[in-house]
Amino acid sequence: MAKPSRVADAEPLSKSEQTRRRLLEGAMASFSEFGFHGTSTRHIAAAAGMSPAAVYVHYSSKEELLYRISRYGHETILAAVKDAASASDDPVVQLREFARELASYHADKHVSARVVNYELAALEPDHRDEIVAIRKQIDAVLAEILARGIERGVFATPDPSMAAVSIVGSSIDIARWFRDDGAWTSADVGEFYADAALRIAGFTT
Repeated sequence: MAKPSRVADAEPLSKSEQTRRRLLEGAMASFSEFGFHGTSTRHIAAAAGMSPAAVYVHYSSKEELLYRISRYGHETILAAVKDAASASDDPVVQLREFARELASYHADKHVSARVVNYELAALEPDHRDEIVAIRKQIDAVLAEILARGIERGVFATPDPSMAAVSIVGSSIDIARWFRDDGAWTSADVGEFYADAALRIAGFTT
């Protein structure tokens, strides 16, 4: 089974919180390996080193676990790309940083990213709508960067919407193929995709 990624920053936790985190990480690893519908509570409990009964003591359903994993992952990505965009008022720098952060995240956190991006259909409608709203905020950050670059004459893409879809979509796909023991590090991937994003945007030197 793939090694689970952490879903929150390290901090002092109560015993109950530690249990909830272990279950989240067990669910993340299981969903990544078996898919949401192929995962049972036994898979989650085994990955967390607990009994199946522990799942429903702390979470109402498998779907709640998926929702919490998805919300945390998307909120983390949104914060990262917002920070990247605010690092400079130069749209070229902003796009490089946006693409680097997005790509390196999907490489470094590929286990959780596979779950976050490829299991959305399994969420209940209200939860899915909430996650889609966060995704739209991520897209809006990129759209503003591209629009600013076009206005300043440094980007020359004929279709900024398609450029945005290409940049985000290709980064999301990293989670599908990236492996920790592969030839490239997450930093390598981030740099490559940062350069690629400028080409997609039609960067003019």
